[in-house]
Amino acid sequence: MTTVGVPAGWPTSEEEARAVQDELRGRVVLDEPGPPPGTGRVTGVDVAYDDERDLVAAAAVVLDAATLEVVAESTAVGRVSFPYVPGLLAFRELPTVLAALAALPGPPGLVVCDGYGLAHPRRFGLASHLGVLTGLPAIGVAKNPFTFTYDDPAPARGSSAPLLAGTEEVGRALRTRDAVKPVFVSVGHRVSLAGALDHTLALTPAYRLPETTRHADGLCRRALKEATRGTAAEAPTSRRAPTT
Repeated sequence: MTTVGVPAGWPTSEEEARAVQDELRGRVVLDEPGPPPGTGRVTGVDVAYDDERDLVAAAAVVLDAATLEVVAESTAVGRVSFPYVPGLLAFRELPTVLAALAALPGPPGLVVCDGYGLAHPRRFGLASHLGVLTGLPAIGVAKNPFTFTYDDPAPARGSSAPLLAGTEEVGRALRTRDAVKPVFVSVGHRVSLAGALDHTLALTPAYRLPETTRHADGLCRRALKEATRGTAAEAPTSRRAPTT
């Protein structure tokens, strides 16, 4: 099995990683609205780990934003590139996620991360880090509020409430299904918070989680299973999805 290597100069300590966050955080763009929801392409990224083998598999799945049909997908498998440290998880995942994105046959459009952007203790989660490194518009849609607080949104789909770090709003708790637990949306890069909420609603016509996340989660799990069986193709791999 061919694996994605750790980039030269990649941080190896908490101190180095935090210094990188401090340097890159100032490059986050917050004054662009982002692409209109329901237009162009939108890509979900997600990762799965095998801690025993020190492996991480990443998937990137491209959807047509209007129809939510899968139009392309790619995977990459690599060694975990950083120890587990809360607040620094992007450094474990980014080399493999970047490889999966690079293997796509065309531009990904908006990137939706299963995680956080500004809703991060250092205001620089995976969605922000990935957006700055690639220049792509990116948002984070997380399953839980991390360390932040919020009031429960009204029960109707589309209701939201501020996600707060003290008195600072770092995102929104968004109800994507009536009376179902909200998801937690934050800006990553080159998208407004209002745009991030609209995109998330457009991507959740039937389930709590965005279709981008649902597809990427399944694909990265399959890629990891194949890799740990020793049958994975060289990583990164890419193929166009069937157009049925």
